[in-house]
Amino acid sequence: MRLLVFAVLSAALMVVDARFTWLQPLRAQLGVVVEPVYWAGRLPVRVWESATQELSTRSELTAENEQLKAEQLIMQRRLQKLAALTEQNVRLRELLNSAALVDDKVLATELIGVDPNPFTHRILIDKGEQDGVVLGQPVLDARGLMGQVVEVMPYTSRVLLITDTTHSIPVQVNRNGLRAIATGTGNPERLELRHVADTADIKEGDLLVSSGMGQRFPAGYPVAMVTEVIHDSGQPFAIVRAVPTAKLNRSRYMLLVFTDQRTADQRATESAQAQEALDREIRQQAQPVQPAAGAPAAPVNPPEAGQ
Repeated sequence: MRLLVFAVLSAALMVVDARFTWLQPLRAQLGVVVEPVYWAGRLPVRVWESATQELSTRSELTAENEQLKAEQLIMQRRLQKLAALTEQNVRLRELLNSAALVDDKVLATELIGVDPNPFTHRILIDKGEQDGVVLGQPVLDARGLMGQVVEVMPYTSRVLLITDTTHSIPVQVNRNGLRAIATGTGNPERLELRHVADTADIKEGDLLVSSGMGQRFPAGYPVAMVTEVIHDSGQPFAIVRAVPTAKLNRSRYMLLVFTDQRTADQRATESAQAQEALDREIRQQAQPVQPAAGAPAAPVNPPEAGQ
């Protein structure tokens, strides 16, 4: 009986609710009452969805963060490589420009090693006997002389830098031609001039170039810049210090200079022979062409037409 009563009541309520608006205020009030029940029923589902989304979002953010870090490292590596390539390009351009100013034959080479002994200034380059390198061959970078080859191997060579304590090079002041000897001090940033008279005309800022004395280094290459001149009235010689123009600690690409090994007499003799051969060729070209045997000789004054 109760089931029947409630079933009829439910059907009546549905008909009234579908056809009339009398129950809408009651529906609104009941909705406010049962809202906490709905919220409590959806709570476990919302918590699960929120936790799942949070975990997935955190994982995605972590993966994205790792990916961005990897891409950042890659871009930083590329940027460093680009900076290195830019500097390398600048150095090579400077080297090529310096090679264009060199009259002698040159060969580009690259630094591949440095002597670990702190008391010697030697480097290893990637050119050797197979490339025509010889003992005593001058080495320079884009800014000046660096040293000379002291050991030649089949594919590599060892270079003694001008700042080594055992190295000396004859130089002259570019301003007035004053000659001196520049000696290494063991400091890659300093050279000293030996036996310079206290009254010598030398001052700070003077450019020192190779003088060509000794037939080892060709003349005219920059060697150092004078930075300090100390005069002592009680000493016969002045103390002169200079800074090498070459970047001994930073240059990676260098030039091997193949100087003309002929003596002055040999060059003069070969020049005279070449000039004599040229004069002989000019005289031969100036001689008239002789007619072939049996061919009538052309008249010097041909008769005029009509005679």
